[in-house]
This record gives sequence, structure tokens and C-alpha cells, in this order.
Amino acid sequence: MIVVLHNIRSVHNVGSIFRTADAAGIKKIYLCGYSPAPIDRFGGPNHALAKVSLNAEKYIAWEKFSSTVKLLDQLKKANKGINIFAVEQAGNSLPYYDIDARYVGKSEIVLVVGNEIKGLSRAILKRADRILEIPMHGKKESLNVSVAFGIVAFHLAQISKVKQ
Repeated sequence: MIVVLHNIRSVHNVGSIFRTADAAGIKKIYLCGYSPAPIDRFGGPNHALAKVSLNAEKYIAWEKFSSTVKLLDQLKKANKGINIFAVEQAGNSLPYYDIDARYVGKSEIVLVVGNEIKGLSRAILKRADRILEIPMHGKKESLNVSVAFGIVAFHLAQISKVKQ
């Protein structure tokens, strides 16, 4: 599974996603837009990220990419069989737990999560094969992005094991 982080503001959220991604067996993370990276703009280590990730950034391949839309287009072009799953609340979203091996097939999964406030743009959602949401039962309308990532990533990782 590949993960795409779109304009995540918090270095702590990115660090937490790296740590969770390592536990879920993610093979690569793309850090898009202004999402913080393990290496800061001066070429040094991002100590705040490393502290939260417990150095998981050393074990997961990662790449900085300016445009999420261009990245998704490139991934689709390079591998026609990928399934892009975006995590977002939208009119056409499905509960994440409704996705099973039938939706995944034998293809690579790309999981996209977005900005803590604005989420994912329409341009990104148009490129997704499925939009997944985590149904909310309380007064709050959303979860922290790193928590939402963990819930959906582990579900998709389990499906990936079943399909093999």
C-alpha cells in the first residue's frame, strides 16, 4: 500500500502517520504540498517528526511531491491497476468498512488523506476510485487525520492480506 498525504499541517500528525504506517506495513509515503518531511528545508533531520514517529521514517520509503493531483495522475498512468481510495466525507462516500476484497482485486492500493481543516479538494476526489468515510456517531464531525488514517489503513491492510 502507498500513502499520499495532502497538505497536512502538523508535523505531529505526519510523525504519527509514519509510525502507524510502519505498523500497518505501508511501503511508501508521498508527502505532498506543504506536508512536513523527515528532512527539513535546510537538509537536516526534522527532530519533532522523528520524536513522534519513533524514527519510523527511517524504515518507510518517502518522497516529497509538490502536487497531489499530478502525483495521482502519474501513479494512475504508471500502473493502470491501482485503486485510489480517498478518505473524506462526501455525498458519494462509502463507509470504510464496506470496502472488501471485491473492491480491491489484485491491484496496488493508494490511500489519500488530506488537510486537517480543508480535507481533500474536488480535483483530488475526482481522481479517487472510491471515497471512504468513517461514520461519526457523536457531536464531532471528524477525527484527527492521523487517527482516521490508522483506522482506514489497518482495514485496507487486512483486506490486502485476504486477497493474497
